[in-house]
Amino acid sequence: MSDASAIHLATQAMVLVAKLGIPILGVSLLIGIVFSLIQTMTQIQDFSFTFIPKLIGVAIVLFVTGTWMLAQIQQFTESLINSIPHLVGGG
Repeated sequence: MSDASAIHLATQAMVLVAKLGIPILGVSLLIGIVFSLIQTMTQIQDFSFTFIPKLIGVAIVLFVTGTWMLAQIQQFTESLINSIPHLVGGG
């Protein structure tokens, strides 16, 4: 396996992780900002106030995008397995 192949695989893996993480992190961030504003306006200082809405939001995102996420992981894994002969120098 050459250095270029290793860097290419690492780059692909990082791009995949970013693509899969952005929807979850984005919804969690948006819900966190909204509920922080609510906490600031009402002066409720409770740490657990945002936990349940974030949990529900992340669950909804996983329910909606879960199939797409699994397809992306499966496609990456299949391409990785198919490229093993090339990576070890046999093909």
